[in-house]
Amino acid sequence: MSDTSNGLGSYAESDHGARSNDPVIEADVIVVGAGPAGSATATHLARHGLRVSLLEKSRFPREKVCGDGLTPRGTRQLIRLGIDTSEAAGWLHNKGLRIYGGERPFQLEWPDLADFPRYGLVRPRADFDQLLARHAVAAGASLYELSNVVEPIIDSGSQRIVGVRTKDGRRFTAPMVVAADGNSTRLSLTMGLNRREDRPMGVAVRTYYASPRHRDDYLESWLELWEGKPGKSALLPGYGWIFGMGDGTCNVGLGILNTSAAFGKTDYKDLLKRWLQNTPQDWGFRGENMITPVRGAALPMGFNRQPHYGRGLLLVGDAGGMINPFNGEGIAYALESAEIAAAAMTEAHQRGPGSPAAERALESYPTRLKAELGGYYTLGRTFVKLIGHPRVMRVCTTYGLPRRTLMRFTLKLLANLTDAHDGDAMDKLINSLSRIAPAA
Repeated sequence: MSDTSNGLGSYAESDHGARSNDPVIEADVIVVGAGPAGSATATHLARHGLRVSLLEKSRFPREKVCGDGLTPRGTRQLIRLGIDTSEAAGWLHNKGLRIYGGERPFQLEWPDLADFPRYGLVRPRADFDQLLARHAVAAGASLYELSNVVEPIIDSGSQRIVGVRTKDGRRFTAPMVVAADGNSTRLSLTMGLNRREDRPMGVAVRTYYASPRHRDDYLESWLELWEGKPGKSALLPGYGWIFGMGDGTCNVGLGILNTSAAFGKTDYKDLLKRWLQNTPQDWGFRGENMITPVRGAALPMGFNRQPHYGRGLLLVGDAGGMINPFNGEGIAYALESAEIAAAAMTEAHQRGPGSPAAERALESYPTRLKAELGGYYTLGRTFVKLIGHPRVMRVCTTYGLPRRTLMRFTLKLLANLTDAHDGDAMDKLINSLSRIAPAA
């Protein structure tokens, strides 16, 4: 691989010995998109000996709209990937969630569980995504930056996807292809996989401020956004966050769900400004301290694009609408779906690509996704409908926040943090509700 200043290489050399300017580059799997989902998929596959072409339309480092925060669920997946998540390695640790609802904050530590570490993480996405891509290359994947996929290559007989073409005319071929190209997922759309309108969708905007609050042991969530004094001014639509980055800045943003009457009718940048004008002056969240423009992104939730496998194409991460409807967390589920998809593709590869046995292995991917997350996401869709009504949220914050036991249960539910075996009564109740709910 050629050396560049970022240590990744703009063009990679494939395991076949072909270089990126050759007309056809062959692999066992093509992964389109080198965000967390794509890079994690590539890492797992490469570790099992598969030849992987990892295609990224941009050049690292590159920015993505995100809160930059990870709960212990995301932390667990990074550990499973073999990522050093220590503070010495550049990660900012957090020990829980601070919730604002009304005038006073309420703090909860992450639950002490056998299945998850007891800390979350914060790291800028520009650095985070580059780190994961580098990790995939170290595992043996071939990364091709500046490789913008414009169309799939379809076998005329089987109608399966057997490769992709990039904007510069190159062709990448493989018997299995992964769409990890984010919420817009043009590859999925060209394969006829449209978004399900019956699933929740969100929009988030965020920016960075220079702030003395940049080092914080807690992620901060604002369930109510007030234009002035809480309870005595206009209640704004949406839900906010403030995450200290540990580098002198805070990631500050808000999101709105499509169950809100304000969805699609709001100037989100103005909304962010109006909310932050009500925060204390010494926090620094004012125009003169803003260090990046306000940027936005869509939040595809609750499996809003399906099927997750068909005709040789697997959808992982945001491309498959993997974001948790309860809390808007996407990275953890991008990493989880990547591991599940890689296991199915590894099995298919061992059985012989194109064989009926291999196809059954690939079909196990959506089955396992629904078994592990489907019921929980169904509960999340119900939750989203309820909190779309401001009165419901007001009742929840007024009467729920003062009750610590109830809030501990709520934290476990919203963050999907329970022990699968030998958990406490809260864990067993949440796990039972997830199993009972239909996995649609």
